Amino acid sequence: MIIDCISDIHGSHPELGGGDLLIIAGDLTANDLDIQYKYFCEWVREQNYKKIIIIAGNHDNQIEKGFNPVYSFEYFRENNITYLCDSGIEFEGLKIWGSPWTKRFVGMNPHCMAFTSVSENGLKEKWDLIPNDTNILITHSPAYGILDTVANFWKSNEKVGSHSLKTRIQQMHHLRLHVFGHIHSDYGLINSFIKNHGCDHTYVSINAAHMNEDYDPVNKPIRIIL
Repeated sequence: MIIDCISDIHGSHPELGGGDLLIIAGDLTANDLDIQYKYFCEWVREQNYKKIIIIAGNHDNQIEKGFNPVYSFEYFRENNITYLCDSGIEFEGLKIWGSPWTKRFVGMNPHCMAFTSVSENGLKEKWDLIPNDTNILITHSPAYGILDTVANFWKSNEKVGSHSLKTRIQQMHHLRLHVFGHIHSDYGLINSFIKNHGCDHTYVSINAAHMNEDYDPVNKPIRIIL
């Protein structure tokens, strides 16, 4: 299966290659404006994938208030496009779960606090909803210590991922892929390891942030064959 992963596009609409599954892991527009969501929807509709899955991020305030990017425009109601918010879907035998939540940290833009929690306890309530048999996990937040290092003018080399998400992932014995974004400065792909009660296995972690820390759209969508 050909899977393309992208996150934190912030209004940029990169060229994509098409395939089986497109995952968009939040922060969809530049300024959270109605017209920008319309442009986003038009761009997504043009993509050549069997299935497209979208979640929101901390910049997507309108979505937190109830705007659904899939169902708010009549022309966009297509069966191959699904918006997930603490919910799941099955595609070609793979169980997929999406969640937009992140933890607030010092330096976050106060106008970009959609789907955020001030505590790990608040996040844990959301992660506890993830089914144990999930194969593909899509979150806006990284797990702690995995492609979550902030590197910019106000903080340097601080890991800001979620501890409780890391703990939850260690309980998921069927996980094959975790796609996220949020931390622009730690874009990339690594193999991660779950070690729990003799059910040891690896899965792929992808920080698919399209923008770098200066909000330049320089990071390419990440393709994986699963």
